[in-house]
Amino acid sequence: MNDDRNHARRADDWPAPARVSVVIADGQPVFRRGLAALLTGSGAVTVVAEAAASREAARMVVLHRPDVLVLDLELADGQVDATVREVLRAAPATAVLVFTAADDEDTLVAAMRAGARGYLLKSSTDAGIVRAVTGLAQGETILGPGIGERLVGRIGGPPARFQRLFPELTAREQDVLELMAAGMGNTAIARQLHLSPKTIANHISVIFGKLHVTNRAEAVELAKGGRRGPLELVRDPAKPPRRPGSSPVGTARSVPRNPRSDLVAGP
Repeated sequence: MNDDRNHARRADDWPAPARVSVVIADGQPVFRRGLAALLTGSGAVTVVAEAAASREAARMVVLHRPDVLVLDLELADGQVDATVREVLRAAPATAVLVFTAADDEDTLVAAMRAGARGYLLKSSTDAGIVRAVTGLAQGETILGPGIGERLVGRIGGPPARFQRLFPELTAREQDVLELMAAGMGNTAIARQLHLSPKTIANHISVIFGKLHVTNRAEAVELAKGGRRGPLELVRDPAKPPRRPGSSPVGTARSVPRNPRSDLVAGP
């Protein structure tokens, strides 16, 4: 009996799991206080600071180095990509959750390409908000209900920029590449495309080969830059590259030294 009591005391002395630290950046004081109360009341989150402007948000992130920044889209004054990049330059370990009432796909794509790891509508449930914040702190990419499907539809539907830039990729491989460029990991991509992580890994391996890159960072850089080398643009994938000194056969068009055609430049 005595041993049991000692064991119980030792168990009670174990440290509680660390809470997720959060900075809330929103221009509406009432909303900031309500969100802070929700997150704190969950028992899993500590709100370490609040900010009412984007520059103040960046300062608070530098000062507190939180696990997550919850950033209201309106606070970014239409420059969500610039705001996200500024925050991540100062604190690259902080995950950015764009939290907004605006259901806008252009903003979603801009935010994810800038490095945001989450995009959530303010109409989300309380449980969904807490889950998004804690998931980001654990390294996940979080998109609100329906947003991931629309992102895939946006990048896969006509007119699709990747269909022009990367014609050697299948439609599914283009979907995977675009989600990689949005910052999503293999598990998150698999969930969005309703495939297994192993299938996603196989797609990525094929993408590396077709784009002549050796790692994920190079593929993402190529996708974000939207530029291809001149030979890669005009070469027929079914034909081997010509040997140096041989004359081109069947090449219907040439690529200027500083290409500016729609094959190279994104929309």
